[in-house]
Amino acid sequence: MKYDYLIVGAGLYGSVFAHEMYRQGRRVRLIDRRQHIAGNIYTEEVEGIQVHRYGAHIFHTSEKKIWDYVNRFAEFNHYVNSPVARYKDELYNLPFNMNTFSKMWGVITPAEAKAKIAEQIADLHIAEPKNLEEQALSLVGRDVYEKLVKGYTEKQWGRDCTELPAFIIKRLPLRFTYDNNYFNDRYQGIPVGGYTMMVEKMLDGIEVTTGVSYREFVTEEERDGRICLTDREGNTYNKVLYTGMIDEFFDFELGHLEYRSLRFDTEFFADCDNYQGNAVVNYTEREIPYTRVIEHKHFEFGTQPGTVITREYPALWKEGEEPYYPINDEKNEKLMAQYEALAKTKPHVIFGGRLGQYRYYDMDKVIAQALEAAKNEESTSKDVPS
Repeated sequence: MKYDYLIVGAGLYGSVFAHEMYRQGRRVRLIDRRQHIAGNIYTEEVEGIQVHRYGAHIFHTSEKKIWDYVNRFAEFNHYVNSPVARYKDELYNLPFNMNTFSKMWGVITPAEAKAKIAEQIADLHIAEPKNLEEQALSLVGRDVYEKLVKGYTEKQWGRDCTELPAFIIKRLPLRFTYDNNYFNDRYQGIPVGGYTMMVEKMLDGIEVTTGVSYREFVTEEERDGRICLTDREGNTYNKVLYTGMIDEFFDFELGHLEYRSLRFDTEFFADCDNYQGNAVVNYTEREIPYTRVIEHKHFEFGTQPGTVITREYPALWKEGEEPYYPINDEKNEKLMAQYEALAKTKPHVIFGGRLGQYRYYDMDKVIAQALEAAKNEESTSKDVPS
């Protein structure tokens, strides 16, 4: 069979693109090397609880068009992301707001909180921050930095803040209102029944194969001056949407881009119906190896007799492990620019998503990028060359 598109990656970007192409009447096939669809937003039901397998995902956007789009595939609940930070035996609301400052210093008014932060910053006499620690201290003062920023950041990066460059933190938002809503976006929530169900509806009618990588599935060869793509079943493809690692696509020809990874430890408690009272609790001491604990039932206001938690550990990425976050420092940006130039030699391949474009995107931005890519393809011919 002749297909218009082979879509590599059944995450949000690939699934949205596949849906739009299929809706346009294109012949599409989607593959994913994992054994499931939905990528990092994959959810699975455990004892009646929707568990976020790869960490907490809260959908939020200020774009009504994007909100209306996702609501075509799922009903969203009214969950509001309000994480809590634990430092030793102290609990603080996030993001940094008047509840945080009141707990930390006993202040009541925004003016008192601003004065306290300004006083701490002035006492440090930091004119030109030389590293991340000095940068953070110059933004929020010693107390907020020591209790809520330092250990958490060092765990994420696996290095002391004094060894990290200042540019990693450009700003630390301080909110002088009593509001624990982490996001400023107009729309926010979690799909009822989980993200996997939402992606399943996107892919309704589309042929999906899981448990196979791009290199295992398809071969490229040049015939009469053009690239021919043939899978192991003899099917051919006109173009590829690739959402995997761009450096891996080119067999790391120019070198390895760097990523941060994560490790998840999930545990079910049959005899506990409420482990921590909040969906997300950050642990900001460096001595505690995990960065946060997620209690999944609270994403959907669950009342089940048991509960499921996930401890999230930062990990150094190495080849063969899951990459989660690109490290967009100067060195990696230079290498990515070289890969982008190399990508232009592959006009039959569209690179998309966090890994394909080496960019950190929130979910709404992923959808917007995928819709834009699909729109750009509208003018191409539906006919597949023979």
